[in-house]
Amino acid sequence: MTMMRVIEISEPGGPEVLKPAEREVPRPGHGQVLLKIAYAGVNRPDCLQRAGNYAPPPTASDLPGLEASGEVAALGEGVQGLKVGDKVCALLPGGGYAEYAVTPAAHCLPIPKGMGLKEAACLPETYFTVYSNVFQRGGLKAGELFLVHGGSSGIGTTAIQLARHFGARVFATAGSAEKCAACVELGAERAINYRTEDFVKILKDEGGADLILDMVGGDYIPRNLKSLAMDGRLVQIAFLQSPVVEVNFAQLMVRRLTMTGSTLRPQSDLAKARISEALRENVWPLLDAGTVAPVMDAEFPLDKASEAHARMEGSGHIGKIVLKV
Repeated sequence: MTMMRVIEISEPGGPEVLKPAEREVPRPGHGQVLLKIAYAGVNRPDCLQRAGNYAPPPTASDLPGLEASGEVAALGEGVQGLKVGDKVCALLPGGGYAEYAVTPAAHCLPIPKGMGLKEAACLPETYFTVYSNVFQRGGLKAGELFLVHGGSSGIGTTAIQLARHFGARVFATAGSAEKCAACVELGAERAINYRTEDFVKILKDEGGADLILDMVGGDYIPRNLKSLAMDGRLVQIAFLQSPVVEVNFAQLMVRRLTMTGSTLRPQSDLAKARISEALRENVWPLLDAGTVAPVMDAEFPLDKASEAHARMEGSGHIGKIVLKV
């Protein structure tokens, strides 16, 4: 097979700019595998890239899609530990909205026991992001109070489950009674409806959050800082609102606060391989045991990727959206 079906971004714009096309099947380079994709996860960065606001790294495919599941179809030079025919899920540098994609072998992880390819396609982008930011960068420990905004999103549902499992007190914000109920069902001690409640007051009444994971930005940034306990940490992973805001930094000194953040895609292959190894050791056993699992929202065929994006940007979803390739 030399040609494959793909979904291209025909021009920057709304979901309608995603168009089916044909391209040559890519070849794996040194240390890479060619993945025959079964399912591809749909994530916010895909929507940002489609809108023209998140350019792929210079060496990555210009096709959207940062995670997928499927079968190893070919090995590049120097690949060890994988063979053709192995079923895996993988973090991708891009290119997931296609029948085939290449990715470093070190970014592939086994399909958890008892889990289908559909669910496994939802793991890499979300679990790499949550584990690296909440536990490695944010240093969340058992007994600490953790707040995640967007608790019903793919990131949020993952963060709630992992933080709860590792012994934190978990609070989450969401935009409806249904979404708040889903957060509590997953293990949040308290779900805060941000349309009707003030998360700052609620967190202050609890003594403040030790760690906040935020993807909203804008006016949430000063409100997050007010919500932190002494020595609290704020980890920023996206900006659904503006990244530009006025903040009084005196409180960082007085209350010894830490502000940090990261994006996953531009990190080096080695950095991502290290996160992959930590996940394999600390989180994959939980997935194998069914202790934590992805929350599934909707499935669309590959050629309906535009409908999947519309679903995500409509913000009615709870959990993960996938494309069946």
